[in-house]
Amino acid sequence: MPAAPPSSADQRARLLRRGLWLEYTTLGWNAVEIGFLVLAAATARSVSLAGFALDSGIEIFASLVVISELRVTSSPDQHRRAVRLIGGAFLALAAYIVAQAAVTLAAGIRPDPSPLGIGWLAATCLVMLGLAAGKARTGRSLAHPVLQAEAGVTLIDAALAAAILTGLILNAVAGWWWADLAGGAIIVAYGIRAGRDHLRASG
Repeated sequence: MPAAPPSSADQRARLLRRGLWLEYTTLGWNAVEIGFLVLAAATARSVSLAGFALDSGIEIFASLVVISELRVTSSPDQHRRAVRLIGGAFLALAAYIVAQAAVTLAAGIRPDPSPLGIGWLAATCLVMLGLAAGKARTGRSLAHPVLQAEAGVTLIDAALAAAILTGLILNAVAGWWWADLAGGAIIVAYGIRAGRDHLRASG
């Protein structure tokens, strides 16, 4: 006899496993990424790479929140607290990058080219685009708003990586040292917006 078609419960369980796999992959990539970016930022004295390393730390926390949502059903109060913490972390990220950029300018520090940073961010763009597409499809199939929202965060992460990658390439090829600070400014703008949106959503 032919096998019976999977039940809706089976399909949902399979989709939940796929969503968890996507989040664990994001979590693992960002964890490894922090090490690479801290090394690259310290070697090249790059504001934008340091900022992206901090952003990766926030993304790890966001992934943990989504994993918790997929594994167990959290209460509305717990979810709001988690979203509020993510919002505060993004605002702290923006404040840190502003302070670091100010110190860099005051001290006359000029970032060096960073082949490691360029290579890693190029890979990050491709990986995050793939993960964002997978999360969006899975979130729609599950009708899971948190996973769908996290797909948007992952897509923005790819866009940030592309913007900072552009600055690193301009600095390496054309000697435009200020392009690194411009990449940091993009992270500041994103951090303020994301922090504000998360705090509003937690209200």
